[in-house]
Amino acid sequence: MKNVILFCTGLSGSGKSHFIKNYLSQDAFHNLKSATTRDKREGEQDGREYYFRGEDYFDTEKFVTKLWVNEKIWTPGVKKWLYGVPEFEVWDNLGYNFAYDVIEPKYVRQMIDWFRKCRLHYFYDFIVLFFQPNPKNQCIVESRQNMPNDALVRKNNTCTMKDFSAVHLSPDYQLLNTKEKQMIDVGLLKRIQELNKMQIK
Repeated sequence: MKNVILFCTGLSGSGKSHFIKNYLSQDAFHNLKSATTRDKREGEQDGREYYFRGEDYFDTEKFVTKLWVNEKIWTPGVKKWLYGVPEFEVWDNLGYNFAYDVIEPKYVRQMIDWFRKCRLHYFYDFIVLFFQPNPKNQCIVESRQNMPNDALVRKNNTCTMKDFSAVHLSPDYQLLNTKEKQMIDVGLLKRIQELNKMQIK
């Protein structure tokens, strides 16, 4: 069986991190970490949640995906909010299944194209998950707004079926967060259980 990349796409607070933490075995899955220029939130550590770096890092490092999330409202003198998965994150963890937590489908497309360019698609299947937002989770989103204009940036970074269509993708599964639990397709759960048995360590 091939390894997989689970692309967990959806707005902030839609349940992507909850899914990764509670359903994916750490012995079988590697959660791809991005580098970012944003400030740390309380409790975050460099190299655990993100690689916290300066803007110059994004000019010199090679990336699988590269995101500039405040590009639409950026003005000279304002800090760029850059995100991206460095290439070493993939190369150093080949053999694991991967999970990639990202809002916009266009960055799923970037990673798929990179895997194909490097001929790694012969060893990995791609599974795209679309997490439907729950309005009751707005408090989670607000708690993460530690940057100026954060709410406006989140509004400009969208995840809809239209965004998938724009990059010629469609989600394989759609997941819904309810007040009580995360609603997950039975077929997806069965596939994850199989993948979780692929012990790497």
